Amino acid sequence: MRIGHGYDVHKLVPNRKLILGGVEIPHTLGLLGHSDADVLTHAVMDALLGAAALGDIGKHFPDTDEAFKGANSIILLRAVMDKLKKLGYAIVNIDCTVIAQRPKLKDYIMQMRHNLSAACSIPLEDINIKATTEENLGFTGREEGISAHAVCLLERLS
Repeated sequence: MRIGHGYDVHKLVPNRKLILGGVEIPHTLGLLGHSDADVLTHAVMDALLGAAALGDIGKHFPDTDEAFKGANSIILLRAVMDKLKKLGYAIVNIDCTVIAQRPKLKDYIMQMRHNLSAACSIPLEDINIKATTEENLGFTGREEGISAHAVCLLERLS
């Protein structure tokens, strides 16, 4: 068994879509980044890569590579899963926390779970997503950005 932790943060800006866990969420601001800036999916990818000792998403999908400009992070997550499967790893579970003052995310969490479950080819009950605010403290509390943490447990099948 191997455990991994992932963390990501992106700045909130006007004129960008807000995408979390592959779900486009209506909001006046979106996340700035080279790809779709999906902090939740990025944190999951980093947790999975870390558990398998494969580095981080910057190593595999550098923001200097135009091939990843505007990339859909769910597609990148599928590529991470291909790497894990080739090494004989399977996901036991994933647990995530999104930190955002606004918008409220409770109505979108189930679709995020479905998207990540499908991308990782794991049962829905093996992925959990929580959302919290920081009570108006720090950069997330001031609505300057959104961050996410993810932890995962992998097992080697072969």
